[in-house]
Amino acid sequence: MAQRKIIHVDCDCFYAAVEMRDDPSLREVPLAVGGEGGRGVVTTCNYKARAFGVRSAMPGGEARRLCPGLVTVPPDMARYRAVSKQVMAILRELTDLVEPLSLDEAFLDVSEVTEHKGSATLMAQYLRKRVKDEVGITISAGVAPNKFLAKIASDWKKPDGLFVIRPEDVEGFVQDLKVEKLFGVGQVTAGKLHAMGIATCGDIQALPAEALPEKFGKQGYRLREMAFGRDDRGVVVSRIAKSVSVERTFSQDLPDKRACESVMASLVADLNLRLSRKAGRKPIHKLFIKIRYSDFSTHTLERVRDRIQEPELEDYQPLLDELVTDTGRPVRLLGLGVRFRNDESPVMQLRLFE
Repeated sequence: MAQRKIIHVDCDCFYAAVEMRDDPSLREVPLAVGGEGGRGVVTTCNYKARAFGVRSAMPGGEARRLCPGLVTVPPDMARYRAVSKQVMAILRELTDLVEPLSLDEAFLDVSEVTEHKGSATLMAQYLRKRVKDEVGITISAGVAPNKFLAKIASDWKKPDGLFVIRPEDVEGFVQDLKVEKLFGVGQVTAGKLHAMGIATCGDIQALPAEALPEKFGKQGYRLREMAFGRDDRGVVVSRIAKSVSVERTFSQDLPDKRACESVMASLVADLNLRLSRKAGRKPIHKLFIKIRYSDFSTHTLERVRDRIQEPELEDYQPLLDELVTDTGRPVRLLGLGVRFRNDESPVMQLRLFE
C-alpha cells in the first residue's frame, strides 16, 4: 500500500475568530463566545482570554473571575455554519477526500493529488493562505502519514501554524510524546498509565506487546498502535460530489478581460483533468464561471449545458462574455466548473465514522 499523505486542518478559536473578523474592536480584548448570564458556559474564547485560564465549557461566572475584563458575545450559529461552508468548499477544491469532524476541523487525504508538486506541505500552505485571504480567519494544519499524527501535528504550532511529520520522522517524534496526547486518553486513563510508570509513548513501546491489551482490552491495543505512530484509518467521505471546479488566484491581477481569455484554455484543461480523475463520464448538467475582482467582489454565473461530456473553451466563452461587462476591470481570481444532475452525481465511498 502506498504511503498516505494526510492533512488535518483546524480553525483557530473558530467562533471567536469569526466574531473578531466581523468586529475589529474585539481583536484587542479577551473574548469569549457564550458564557453570558448566570448559567451560561463558554463555547470558545480567543487566545487573549486563554492566557487568563479561560477555556471552552467553563461556566461564565468562573471565566469572569479568572478574567475580570472578559468580553462575552452570544453565539451566532447560522453565521458560523456559513463560514464553515466557505472553508470546507476551499478544502474540497483540492480533493474530494475530505472528512469534516465538526464545523471547524477536517481531515484531507491528498495522497493522489498532483497539484503543488504533489507535496502535502505545499498543499497545506496553499490552503492556509486561501482561507486567510478569502475567509478572513486563520487555520492551523498538520501534515503526516496518518490521521492520528496529522491531528496531533495541527495542534503543535497553534495558532496559525503548520507542522509536518514526515514518515522518516515518526519514530523519533512519538518516542517522547506524552500519553495525554493519545486519542482517547483522558484524565482517568492517563492516571492508570502513570500508575504503571508510563508517561510517554516510548514507555509504552518498552512494554511487552500484551501488557496494555490485558489491562485495557481493545483500547490497550489501540494505545500500543498509536505509541508506535501507527493508524490505518482512512479518511471517511460521506458527501455526494455535486460539482467539480478549478480556480486560479493570480499573484498579479489580470488587467482586463483579454488577459482572462488568455488563461481560459489552461483552466479548461485543468478542469478536464480533474473531471477524468473524479467523475468518469457522469453527465454534466450545468457549467459555471467565477470571477473575483481586485476589490475582492466576487461574481458567478451558471447556465444549463446538457449533453456535454468534456467541456471545451468554446463552451465557457459565452459565460465569460455575459459575466464580464466591464472589460477593463482587473481580475484577481478566475474559476471554472461543472455541476452534475442530482440523481447522477458521482458518489464518494460511504462509511460510518470511525
